[in-house]
Amino acid sequence: MSDLTMFETQTPHTTTAHPMFFVMNNTIQNYAWGSTTSINQLFGIDNPTGEPQAELWMGAHPNGCSTVLSNGEETKLSTLIANDMNAFLSKEVATRFGELPYLFKVLAAEKALSIQVHPNKQQAELGFVAEEQQGIPLSAANRNYKDPNHKPELVYALTEYKAMNGFRPISEIINFFSELAILELQDLVDDLIAEQTPTGLASFFSGLLSLEGEQKEMALTLLLAQARIIDMPLFDLILELETQYPGDIGLFAPLILNVITLQPGQAMFLDAETPHAYLKGTGLEIMANSDNVLRAGLTPKYIDVKELVACTRFSEKPFDHLLLAPIENNGVLEYPIPVDDFKFAIIPSANDLSLDAHSAEILLPLDSALVVTHANGEICVIEKGQSVFIPAYTQQYTIRSQGRVARAYC
Repeated sequence: MSDLTMFETQTPHTTTAHPMFFVMNNTIQNYAWGSTTSINQLFGIDNPTGEPQAELWMGAHPNGCSTVLSNGEETKLSTLIANDMNAFLSKEVATRFGELPYLFKVLAAEKALSIQVHPNKQQAELGFVAEEQQGIPLSAANRNYKDPNHKPELVYALTEYKAMNGFRPISEIINFFSELAILELQDLVDDLIAEQTPTGLASFFSGLLSLEGEQKEMALTLLLAQARIIDMPLFDLILELETQYPGDIGLFAPLILNVITLQPGQAMFLDAETPHAYLKGTGLEIMANSDNVLRAGLTPKYIDVKELVACTRFSEKPFDHLLLAPIENNGVLEYPIPVDDFKFAIIPSANDLSLDAHSAEILLPLDSALVVTHANGEICVIEKGQSVFIPAYTQQYTIRSQGRVARAYC
């Protein structure tokens, strides 16, 4: 658990029986690729053991459920919600999802995460049922589907945030690999030149990921040899990734996928069926409440090439379509997310701004303290880096903060 200070939500006279605000105590995931300093520097959260602090989870996911104070006792957020889903989530969200449908995170990557594809909803449902019928344990290394849900994501950069997202134009991919002229890849490149279509790209991608033995080793050796003499940031990136994942076929990925560096305050949506990877930086991430990941490289973990290809949309993603621009609505920056599982907004600053709660919400102040008040007189004060859960039954509340506040809702 993180060491965020807990505050009881109070009226001026007494603690309410049904609080409007629940300050959250959140789990920190100490994955090896995380930063030892970023979350501490941004939010003042201590790291006494010096471990990598990769992700701060805000939500009701069973692998890292937040806790809140309820009737004076520390209670899992999932337990609190289960007491009355209609009240906490709204009847509509409770009926449709049966749980808090999103997970909100601070993600701090010092090293690259694996290249991933997330299945769409139908693929996840079918894949989950199939693996359940096969009796593959949920914890098995070769398990692809941990649940029957899709996992669309949005990332909002707090620092410079380097990532890969979606396929480059096929013509760019051909140019890169033609200039490399790696003999072990020539047949794959020739086939892609002959068929510059999604089908051709699928064959090229799966063929590259399926390389083994001496052919794979020689292709990577030649890639790295040329990366050392080609003066381009893209090849510098390949050399940096090689220090983290030596001998990994994913080192070719920057030549196949769009590479982008988000500036602080920029956001990007990551569609289902689209290969992507977070490479370095700290940001906010909000996603559907799922743990389904099909890997495509930069990982020692299991890669199921056949299933990966079946769940990947092999279409070009134009670079100028990567960023997701917000829409300003009464001073609130709302991001047009094309799924129903979650919404996300940034409030640049607020002086008694009134907000309507139609569902369960989580607020996270990014720069300075946040004061949340309700018409019944209840007041909640939290510091930056803390978060507060606001049930649907709150209906309306007012916030005050001199800095940015991130709002996760649905």
